[in-house]
Amino acid sequence: MDLEPALSRLHQAGASAALGDNRIGLEKESLRVTPDGRLAQTSHPAALGSALTHPHITTDFSEALIELVTPALTDPRAVLNVLRDIHVIVNRHLGDERLWATSMPCVIERGSEIPLARYGRSNAATMKTVYRRGLGNRYGRVMQMIAGVHFNFSFADAFWTLYQAEHDARADPTFFRSEAQMGMIRNLQRLGWLVPYLFGASPAVCDSFVQGHEADLERFDACTLYDPYATSLRMGDIGYQNKQEEGTGMKACYDSLDAYVRSLTWAIETPCPRYETIGVKVGDRYEQLNDRVLQIENEYYSTVRPKQITDWLEKPSQALRRRGIRYVELRSLDVNLFEPLGVGLEQLEFLETLMLYALLQDSPRIAPRERRDIDENQVRVAHRGREPGLRLARDRREIELRVWAHEILDGMLGVAELLDGGADGPHVASLKRQREKIDHPDLTPSARMLAEMRDQGEGFFALAWRWSETHQQAFKDARLDPEQNALFERLAAESIARQHEIEASDEVDFDTFLSDYFAGRVPSQASMH
Repeated sequence: MDLEPALSRLHQAGASAALGDNRIGLEKESLRVTPDGRLAQTSHPAALGSALTHPHITTDFSEALIELVTPALTDPRAVLNVLRDIHVIVNRHLGDERLWATSMPCVIERGSEIPLARYGRSNAATMKTVYRRGLGNRYGRVMQMIAGVHFNFSFADAFWTLYQAEHDARADPTFFRSEAQMGMIRNLQRLGWLVPYLFGASPAVCDSFVQGHEADLERFDACTLYDPYATSLRMGDIGYQNKQEEGTGMKACYDSLDAYVRSLTWAIETPCPRYETIGVKVGDRYEQLNDRVLQIENEYYSTVRPKQITDWLEKPSQALRRRGIRYVELRSLDVNLFEPLGVGLEQLEFLETLMLYALLQDSPRIAPRERRDIDENQVRVAHRGREPGLRLARDRREIELRVWAHEILDGMLGVAELLDGGADGPHVASLKRQREKIDHPDLTPSARMLAEMRDQGEGFFALAWRWSETHQQAFKDARLDPEQNALFERLAAESIARQHEIEASDEVDFDTFLSDYFAGRVPSQASMH
């Protein structure tokens, strides 16, 4: 599609200024590890506050898998500054532990040694832990220990107003924005392979992680497995997926927001024979929330998701149905070993350009054949992305990755200029640096990791450990503004008080609470994480 006419009209309508109020938020996961590089068995540090209610510091699957959450801000530098402050605070309370600097885990010998995240004594807390126990029973606990970075993005209200006017669309604004973003999501799926190629940082794994897939990878040394041209094994077929081919998964429908919500609702309401064998409540303990295809919507694995901010214990599908899409969550980013925060400014600027490019492109519905191509392209790039001459599937033909990537970045140039308000700015500069990675794959993070492992004569564990130590020392040496320090102390105290309020407000037993939740009867009060 020729974007020039649309870009010209948007420029004349003042879109550059409006786009300056786009918002970016980040969620960054990290494992806590012991001084010998093993998974921490300690509880989430109490000084950091309550993982149930803290707005910026929580946990994901495990007590040892910490998750750092920024607010959504208009300046990507400000987002990274907040993330840096959170890292500084967390590192102050780690004792002799470290945050693991990569997506793929440290040494994990048995899934049974992975402690599930705990959130207190309330029904809401119990539900979160049971959900995680269910994930472990369904997919294995080790698989849940892969960390990532989620890029949350929303266009400015002022941009939406002029964009809808540009389309002369008389639909309800909430409906228009939601359907436009569903089209954007479909295009992000089509182009999604580009993200692990440019930013993938998991070309190798500790062999303690890989269970039953050793034959699919080559041995780098006694303890490391890898693919020579891999970009992101996290996004490949050894990563966490809902296994449709095994009869236990599903594919959400992205034709419209209504179709998406209906497909997730179907999955939450439809029994799965394989999960029925696990049982739901076995004796006095819940092994999973239910025996459906999905326990809750968040279980559905996808590289990109439509999101709406949820009220307390409101289902994500209910929030989307009631209030439409608030933002889009891109989930395919590896933790970048070479960035202290796991993500950098250049990356955020490129991804904002990609978001706008995906919105402006035509976006037909995804047919079954194209869906298979999208999935296959992701796996090819994850395992072989830097392979010379690698070809991907597009429009029922094969095209060389390098050729297709250049086409995309050529098309993105005008979009970057619109964001920058001219031909010279940060988005254009970031685009230029990503282009260099296409012609020189050795510049990608995945290639740099393998090159450093060879140069230093070290395996994956030694590389990750060395960089984890480096980043930890940098955060320990960093200074924090006294006002920010006081803010985090206040947030920690308030989160603990809020947890106690929730625990004191429970009026029914957990069985009743869970039944009420799935029936939509739980009183609205922050979201099931």
